[in-house]
Amino acid sequence: MNAAPHPRTQAPTVLLAVTCAVTAANVYLCQPILGSVAASLGASPDALGPVATATQLGYALGILLVVPAGDSHDRRRIVLALTAASSLALAACALAPNVAFLAVASLVLGLCSPVPQLITPLAVALTDAEGGGAGRGRTVGAVQGGLLVGVLASRAYAGALAEIAGWRTVYVTSCLLALALMGVLARRLPTAPGRDPISYKTAPTSYKTALASLPGLVRQPLVARVVVSGALVGIAFGAFWTTLTFLVTDTYGFGSTAAGMFGLVAAVSALASPYAGRSAERLGRRGAIALLTTLVLAGWLILLPGGAGGNGSLVALVVGVIVLDVGVWGGQAVCQTVLFTLDPAAHNRLNTVYFTLRFLGIALGSLAGTVAWAAGGWPGVVAMGLAATGAGLVVGVLPVRARAKAPDAVSAGRER
Repeated sequence: MNAAPHPRTQAPTVLLAVTCAVTAANVYLCQPILGSVAASLGASPDALGPVATATQLGYALGILLVVPAGDSHDRRRIVLALTAASSLALAACALAPNVAFLAVASLVLGLCSPVPQLITPLAVALTDAEGGGAGRGRTVGAVQGGLLVGVLASRAYAGALAEIAGWRTVYVTSCLLALALMGVLARRLPTAPGRDPISYKTAPTSYKTALASLPGLVRQPLVARVVVSGALVGIAFGAFWTTLTFLVTDTYGFGSTAAGMFGLVAAVSALASPYAGRSAERLGRRGAIALLTTLVLAGWLILLPGGAGGNGSLVALVVGVIVLDVGVWGGQAVCQTVLFTLDPAAHNRLNTVYFTLRFLGIALGSLAGTVAWAAGGWPGVVAMGLAATGAGLVVGVLPVRARAKAPDAVSAGRER
């Protein structure tokens, strides 16, 4: 039985989990309010696709360019700087006079939002310093739970607030929340302890070297299978959540609040994530990815009748959201579990590679989903989602052939 985290680490862990929730929420604020934004700015719904795409693209760039710096620079300073910058980006979004301005501000907001990818290693370092590694799993679970709560709750919060007070209020409120969080972090966020495996003054790799090593990691067969599969499923995920607001507005006549409430429906997926990680250990990489990605395919098939309207279709839509999100979030847990069986010295870079491609996929899916919606309505979106998910399934279960040489000493875990 694992020991509980030392009492001194419990308060910082709660703070780190809240930080993950608040900062992760910023990436998804726009999705349930696109209809309101379109009406306010006099644009068609499909013209708002670049806003969601820009946010996800900025997030992917932030993960790629900022997260590796956590190996060689003080994570505390980086987190504070990103939180301050995100508050400015949120203010710019609130003041946006047109779609183009909002898209640029959203790109900057995404760029400043990869705080959770920096927070998790800090939480692990604090736990290790206090308990010698005891309670590490519980700490990581709490921090990642904050991330998932932020992602899911942001849609409900943004949708409801937009309907009550307008979409600009969503960004204003989030800006004030970011400023308040920054004030708390400036006083309470600890610096990584001296026993952190990565000492900033004696880091084994510089920032430049860490960036330069990323292509070599992606060329590793197992890493390539996992991250490309995750990116393809990300395309389907981005397409769904971007076009859902169009569906519930146009077909069901719901407002932003209803669109956002689907985020709370999807919260059921949070309960399945811990079990998904265990499936990677029990079924192996291929079996676990096959199981979870098949759930995503099933979710899309259940969602197809949801485009018809009516009570029966609404039930299909709700059930489909749950099944799809269990598959998507569970699949992400599986991919992370598989990657973390590889060289521990490369974990931060593996995290960067996975989430960069993941959110590039989501960004592409946000754009492709709006195109599919304009061309073929909900059936067109479902067809695109099935195609992207099917491709992710094929890539994810392909066998891996060993390489003669493996850069960065990244060795494959159990293949099965």
